[in-house]
Amino acid sequence: MALVGTAVLVAVSMGPSHAVAEETGLLPDLRQAPVGCAGGRTANPARCVDWDVCMVADPSAPNGECLEKGPAGAVRLRFTTSAENIGDGPLLIYGARGDTGQPLMASRQAFQSAVDGSIPASYEQAQHQLPATMYFEPAPAHQHWHMLDFEHFQLRTTSGDTVVTDRKNGFCLGDRYRTADRLANRPVDDGSPAAELAKQLRLNRCGHHSPEALSVVQGISVGFGDDYLHTVDFQWLDITGVRSGVYDVVNVVNGDRTLVEKSYANNSSTMAISVRWPGDAEGPPAQIVEPPVVRVLRSCPGQERCAGRIIG
Repeated sequence: MALVGTAVLVAVSMGPSHAVAEETGLLPDLRQAPVGCAGGRTANPARCVDWDVCMVADPSAPNGECLEKGPAGAVRLRFTTSAENIGDGPLLIYGARGDTGQPLMASRQAFQSAVDGSIPASYEQAQHQLPATMYFEPAPAHQHWHMLDFEHFQLRTTSGDTVVTDRKNGFCLGDRYRTADRLANRPVDDGSPAAELAKQLRLNRCGHHSPEALSVVQGISVGFGDDYLHTVDFQWLDITGVRSGVYDVVNVVNGDRTLVEKSYANNSSTMAISVRWPGDAEGPPAQIVEPPVVRVLRSCPGQERCAGRIIG
C-alpha cells in the first residue's frame, strides 16, 4: 500500500461528501444482528443463546475467569455481537500512518465503482476520510490493529436512560461467516475485484503480530458478517451495581453514521432482559456470592427499544 505523509493523515476533511459517494459507488448496508447470536441472524432470534452471566474476582480483568461462587469483585453480562453487510458493495476501510512514531493510523472508507466494479487498492485511493482511527491492541487475545467506534452496546432502562456503557475498545473486521440472505452482489469466485477482496477479507487478521505495520485493511464483503463471541475480552456489560428490574441490552453498529451506508435503518438490535438479585432483593448485596438471575424476555432485531413494549 502506498504511504502518505503526516499532513494527509491528520486531515479529516478530505474525500467526497456522502452525496458524491452515493452517486459513484456501490454502498454497503450494515445490519446489526440480534444480540447474543453467533454467526448472525437466525429464523428465531429468541434462540440466540450466546450470552451468559459471569462473576469475576478482578473487576479490572478484561476477560476474567468466571466464578461458580463468590465473593465476586464484579458481575458481567457477556454476549456475542454480530454485524453484517447486506448492501450493494463491500465495506472497505484502509488504515495508514506515515511512520512507526505515530501510534494511531488514520482511516478512509473506499467504495466499489458502480460503473466498472473496480475497487480502490490503497488508502490514497479511498474516497471518504473517517474520523475513526486504528490502534494496535497488544492484549494476548488480540495482538492486531483495531478500528475504534465501529460498534457499541449499552444497558438501558425501559424509559431509554443509559445505565451501563461498554468498555469495548475496537474491532478487527473480516468475513467471518456467510449470511442467509439472497443478495445480487455477493461475491463469487470469478476473479472479479469483489471476489479477490473477499479472499483477502476471509483471512484478514488486521496486521496480526505487526505493531510496526504502516497500513492495514479491514472490511466485510456483501453477504458476510463479522462476529465477536461472548468469551472475547470486553464483550460484556458490568451489571454489578444494577438494581433488579427490566432492561434493554442495546447493540448499535455505526452509531455516529460516519461510515457511508445505503441505509441506517437496521443498525440497531436489542434484547430485553429481566435482572433479579437473590432473595428478590432490590439491589446487589454488600458482598456478592451469587449472581443475579438474568432472563431474556424478548429479542428485537432492528430496534433500539424492546423492554418498553413488554411492560408498556
